[in-house]
Amino acid sequence: MSIVIPAHNEENRLPQTLGQIFAFLENQSYTSEVIIVENGSSDRTLELAQEFTSQHKNLIVIREELRGKGNAVRRGLLDARGEYRFICDADLSMPINEVQKFLPPVLNDFDIAIGTREAPGAIRFNEPPYRHWGGRAINLVIQLLILPGLNDTQCGFKCFRAEIAENLFRQQTLTGWSFDIELLYLARRKRLSIKEIPIQWYFDADSKVNAIRDALHMIGDIFRIHMNALRGRYDPKP
Repeated sequence: MSIVIPAHNEENRLPQTLGQIFAFLENQSYTSEVIIVENGSSDRTLELAQEFTSQHKNLIVIREELRGKGNAVRRGLLDARGEYRFICDADLSMPINEVQKFLPPVLNDFDIAIGTREAPGAIRFNEPPYRHWGGRAINLVIQLLILPGLNDTQCGFKCFRAEIAENLFRQQTLTGWSFDIELLYLARRKRLSIKEIPIQWYFDADSKVNAIRDALHMIGDIFRIHMNALRGRYDPKP
């Protein structure tokens, strides 16, 4: 398994996150790698990540010069070597042991598994009501405009089988926060299996999400996706 962590100005959260991830992986029977993709940080994120490589031989640190979470995730997923490739937010708001829900033998016969905070069995901890209802409003827009039936496209924890990741991320065009929507839209076009996995999720008061700003950008990106489709940008190459 490959765990890919996009990291922009994460010097405060990254050490604890890596400590928890490696403590978990040391007790698993499968082989693994952790890929940190540092992306335009102005703090010591890159240096801290590189320091961890002396302790963990399965840690790879990449510096992605192109800004944007979508760019960082694409670089990590395409450089990964795992049969299963898991996107993990640097704040680790989902306990790392929950990753077992995304892998065989717990989960089989899927192309993409996405964490959801909305499905039965999911639990949210410490989330203020305004953040919850703001997120639901954004998801309603996403469902109405492009991805009906998916209740939490923006949860940062997603797992792809290797060949699916290679296929989808090579077609990705969006470089920012909305890259998830484009990938799931592409997956729907290709009739791939998308499974929503209820998770435990802990609200982080230091979250970098700005609900109004990011929602407006997201709506613009949704229309870009539809325009890309109309122009044939997502069509198979002859």
